[in-house]
Amino acid sequence: MESRASLSILALLLGLSQALYLTQPDGEDMTTRILTINKGSSELLLEGDILAKRSRNALVCLYNNCFWKKSSNGLVKVPYTLSSDFSSSDATVIANAMASFHNKTCIRFVPRTNETDYISIKNNDGCYSYVGKTGGSQVVSLSRLSCVYYGVVEHELNHALGFYHEHVRSDRDKYVTINWKNIDPATTSNFDLMNTKNLNTPYDYSSVMHYGNTAFSINGLDTITPTPDPSVMIGQRQELSTIDIKRINILYKC
Repeated sequence: MESRASLSILALLLGLSQALYLTQPDGEDMTTRILTINKGSSELLLEGDILAKRSRNALVCLYNNCFWKKSSNGLVKVPYTLSSDFSSSDATVIANAMASFHNKTCIRFVPRTNETDYISIKNNDGCYSYVGKTGGSQVVSLSRLSCVYYGVVEHELNHALGFYHEHVRSDRDKYVTINWKNIDPATTSNFDLMNTKNLNTPYDYSSVMHYGNTAFSINGLDTITPTPDPSVMIGQRQELSTIDIKRINILYKC
């Protein structure tokens, strides 16, 4: 009996250690990980990980109704399907990332039954998503090679809810300096400003949607420098920030 109990405890500890590893990539921020894996993607990606509908402008979510609908009970249900490619541990990481939205907002990711509009989470060649609800089945790609991490999953799901990257918001230049000389000339469009709705929230260096310092660097030097304090950390490794959560609740009237 004691032997069986010991084995059970060992299995639990191994599972917890694996889950911890999957929630905390070592040595690099989430956006660096995303941009690195997406270099090999066959998709044309805006800002490194945003899929664009060919039939519409990438900015459409800023002006039109492309958000998920709120139910009569006050919850915003986002149906999803999960590819059978994912292992049980992958599914646990994804479920835990979804639960972070459930615990702090009125968003509810729910397994699809017969809904027309839903996200299809697949093991494709990178980490990427459309922005907002596109209608019908829309892909959220989480490659098993490098994307199944708690914060990365949150980042891509937040795109699917309608959020862009922090570094392109309309008032960006008050808070960061873009070092154009360090950016690959072929990728400068990834830093174009957008006429964003900022929901009366401050610029958020700690956002899960903020690029790291060296995103799209051609020489390893910083492409984004916080101002006036260049030592402020950007490109975090962990989870939705307090302001990320506040924005979701404002946008969806939670």
